[in-house]
Amino acid sequence: MLSTRPLQRSALRRAQAGVVLIIALIALVVMTLAALALIRSTDTSNLIAGNMAFQQAATHQGDSGIEAAVNWLSDCNYTNLTCAVGTLYSDAPGNGYSATGNSATRNPAALQSWDAYWAANLNSTNTVTLPQPAGPGNLVQYVIDRMCSNPGAPTGGGSCTYSPAVSSVSGAAEEAGQIQLNAPSSVYYRVTVRISGPRNSVSYIQAMVSM
Repeated sequence: MLSTRPLQRSALRRAQAGVVLIIALIALVVMTLAALALIRSTDTSNLIAGNMAFQQAATHQGDSGIEAAVNWLSDCNYTNLTCAVGTLYSDAPGNGYSATGNSATRNPAALQSWDAYWAANLNSTNTVTLPQPAGPGNLVQYVIDRMCSNPGAPTGGGSCTYSPAVSSVSGAAEEAGQIQLNAPSSVYYRVTVRISGPRNSVSYIQAMVSM
């Protein structure tokens, strides 16, 4: 009698070979999907890192806007090189200056971002734009707000926010028996700088200055 075992073994081998092929194809598909996910994750990480670098660079460059605003304020307060006496008592839109920074129209509304406020209320006629360097650099703009509720002289109804005065009368000194510290009360000015750059990066910085 002929044995059927060799035939059964041959058929079993062919069936096993088919299963191995299916498993290999499934494994190949899984590896391909994993590779695609890894590539996409790497691209996303690089994009996020690049955006953060642009944002940080924009923030650093905002110092130039603060410096330019402080220089203009210094000239108007002390040397009058760029503006006439009394210029700071009223708005000067061409210099990005408002004499009533405490008013509601010079501040974002509740739950309104500075970017939304800037887009709705500020433009090229009431902001100062610094010269932009050649190439894909950052655009720096600033506005200055005198922290007063009304126009006019600070002591004449302007209702301004002042820094506290320091004098020998108050007993302020470096230490007992040393030189007294004297500083007059000064009006606060708020400088807001907007920096926009590549990849739609936008950053804001603010500084309070007393003069």
